[in-house]
Amino acid sequence: MTTAVIVDAVRTVSGKGKPGGQLSGAHPAQLLSQVLRTFVERTGLDPALVEDVIGGCVDQAGEQALNITRSAVLGAGFPETVPATTIDRQCGSSQQAAHFAAQGVLAGAYDVVIACGVESMSRVPMGTPAMGKDAFGPAVAARYPEGLVEQGISAELIAARWKLDRSTLDEFTARSHARAAATAAAGGFATEIVPVTVPGPDGEPHTVAADETVRANTTAEGLAGLKPSFRDEALGERFPEIDWRITPGNSSPLTDGASAVLIMSEDKARALGLRPRASFHSFAVTGSDPLLMLTGVIPATQRILARADLSIEDIAAYEVNEAFAPVPLVWQQEFGADEDKLNPHGGAIALGHPLGASGTRLLTTLVNHLEAAGGRYGLQTMCEGGGMANATIIERL
Repeated sequence: MTTAVIVDAVRTVSGKGKPGGQLSGAHPAQLLSQVLRTFVERTGLDPALVEDVIGGCVDQAGEQALNITRSAVLGAGFPETVPATTIDRQCGSSQQAAHFAAQGVLAGAYDVVIACGVESMSRVPMGTPAMGKDAFGPAVAARYPEGLVEQGISAELIAARWKLDRSTLDEFTARSHARAAATAAAGGFATEIVPVTVPGPDGEPHTVAADETVRANTTAEGLAGLKPSFRDEALGERFPEIDWRITPGNSSPLTDGASAVLIMSEDKARALGLRPRASFHSFAVTGSDPLLMLTGVIPATQRILARADLSIEDIAAYEVNEAFAPVPLVWQQEFGADEDKLNPHGGAIALGHPLGASGTRLLTTLVNHLEAAGGRYGLQTMCEGGGMANATIIERL
């Protein structure tokens, strides 16, 4: 039986997703190209063997339009014979890319494939493709006559309904930054980070190798002074349970970044003399209430654990994307999950959330953590815009 394995997994550092951020001088295709080239440099892989490159990107407009993954493949110097496609499952785009890639291996369609993702939120602001447009259409408006809400309001709703007070959210935020800072200080990200060269503010090339969004001095007390980001009088009347707890501090920051995972059949990896690091064990994807769109991680996890015939106690580490602090906290509450296993190196609140790149970024961090800690199974799950979530279980080899 064919096994789909991860041979390598890498990411760029995070850059603040605004003009002047440390990655903002680089075209997004350039960021992803540098990540893709790394696989050739680190493994000696002949890029002509890559049968497809599947990339995630959410805001496919401007510099991220026209199949940016193909542009990155060409920019990386891969042979013209290597195809590529770009997909959008919102925040889970590159996690879905990894699913499609691994499932292609399992189906016998690929022996060598790359899953990846990129987002430059400094150069293509979030929501660009829908600006000034009705992105939902009349049928969706008829189905939800009171109207859907943005993700920040969804975060407010789940914080209220699961009774997560402001101090709990801010304490979790401080812990995310502390864990990320401690990991960085100990060299724990060295294996997964690809230093990238980008134009700096002076126009000269600069190499960046440290995450820009991690704040080692973050405290819950300092976060308590931040004002809510999504306060809205009309929505407050519609949802009286909301008391406005979501701030810039306990939300993931706008971020630039790219990441990628090299996936093969186990037989092909061994034939090439490459060491499989982890195998794909199980996959799940589910839809959920688009109003409470951030809760999809719960049914997705329920589905994948049942499919894998595993319990939450069997999992050595959980990467639950920190789009907003309530998401991993609600997930932890629902599953009675071990706090120490939840985002052990910090999450998106500290490390950033470059939308289309976040899925394979979490997978990269998870693979490296399982190797360092000696764990067997790792679980990754992400909430996604529109009310969806992906879940993945990998097994360290």
